[in-house]
Formats: sequence, C-alpha cells, structure tokens
Amino acid sequence: MSIPTLNAVRTLQVEVWSDIACPWCYIGKRRFAAALADFPHREHVEVTWRAYELSPSTPVGPGIPEIDALARHKGIPRDQVTRMFAQVTAVAAGEGLAYNFDRAIAANTFAAHRLVHLARTTGGSELAERVLEGLFSAHFEHGADLGDDDTLVRIVAAAGVDAEAARTALAGDAGADEVRADEDEARALGVTGVPFFVVDRRIAVSGAQPADVFTQLLETAWRDANPVQVLATADGAACVDDSCAI
Repeated sequence: MSIPTLNAVRTLQVEVWSDIACPWCYIGKRRFAAALADFPHREHVEVTWRAYELSPSTPVGPGIPEIDALARHKGIPRDQVTRMFAQVTAVAAGEGLAYNFDRAIAANTFAAHRLVHLARTTGGSELAERVLEGLFSAHFEHGADLGDDDTLVRIVAAAGVDAEAARTALAGDAGADEVRADEDEARALGVTGVPFFVVDRRIAVSGAQPADVFTQLLETAWRDANPVQVLATADGAACVDDSCAI
C-alpha cells in the first residue's frame, strides 16, 4: 500500500502593529520574543513589524519631556502621570527592560518608522527587528530624542543600517508610503490600539499579553495552517484510552 505524501509545511506570517512611543509595545515585543524562542516550529515563523502612530499630530522636530507631553495630551496632573510611569516601569523591569521616564522624550515617530522600513528593504526582517529594538531601547531606556535626525541616524547605524543611506532617506520621503500603507491596513483590520499581533490575517491578539498567550496564538495558528493528516486502513488495530483488547 502506498502512503500519500504529506503537504509541505506552511510558514506562519506574523504581523505586529506597534508604535515606538508605546511602552506596552516594547513589553509586548519582549513577551512575544520569549514565546517564539520556545516555539518548536520557530524556524517556520516570519515576523513583520508594522508601523502605527498613536499620536500622529505630535509636531515634527525635537521632542519634549514625556511627562509634559502626556500631562498636556491627557489633561491629567503630573503626579498622576508619575504614578502611571512607575507602574509601567515595574512591569517592564519584569521583562528585563530598564525604563527611565525621567529622561524619556516624546517626539513624532513617523521618521523612525520610515527607517524601520528602510532597514527591511535593505537588510530584511532581521535588520528591521534590530533597528526597532534599538529605537525602543533608545527611547524608553536612554532618553534619546527620536525627533532629531542625527540621533535617529546614530541609532539605526548602530543596528547595522548604512548611515548615509539613513540620512538620504530622512532628507527625502523614502518609506513614507510604506508607513502610511501599514496604517491604512491597521484601520482596515479594525486596529484601534497597539501592540496588535495577527497571524496569517486570521488569528489576532491585542495588547502586551503574557508570553503563554502568545504561545497559544502560535500553537493555534500552527494547527490551523499545518493540520495533521491521519492515514488509516479498515483493518487497523488500535488501543483506546484505558483499554487495549488483545
């Protein structure tokens, strides 16, 4: 009896919408990475980070202290903002992240997102992920002003992007259409908050969920994309739970 050939393994396409100015996005990124590292089929998972702007109306150019920006935007007292920062800092520390909101600078993130796309175009998804990681860390841990072009170039160059290519991109409009396309797709999918994780445009998780939730996301998507095929013959003998007739 010949056995049919099983279908080829289908790679999972994971897309993540996030904003570099979003503290929960960096936390979610770390938690998803932990789940992916333990996923037995991780070599068959491709991750694409998509752009999303939480505050697109933020003025372009040098930023202002994060505490001032949030207090103005939300209209809440500075001491309440400080308590909020302390809470998210404690959560971030649990993921190995050293948030420092005393130094954090709020800035428009459109240019930074453009450079993530530049990295993907020139070096693929791995380079884009390194650039995104560098931008997150610079913003939340080191007080970098992502509204300053020289700062952006320094960060992405450290991640592996050619510095002159980054300067040229910032001087023009490279990556702008791609960022807008990401945001258009987010609206089409009904994304209203980030981080937002979706696999194969079918199964999604919103928010910086615990790592085990991301594990469930990957496992569920994998079973759907790569179902097990059971081949049997009419006279095949088998045991069932708690019983095995000889």
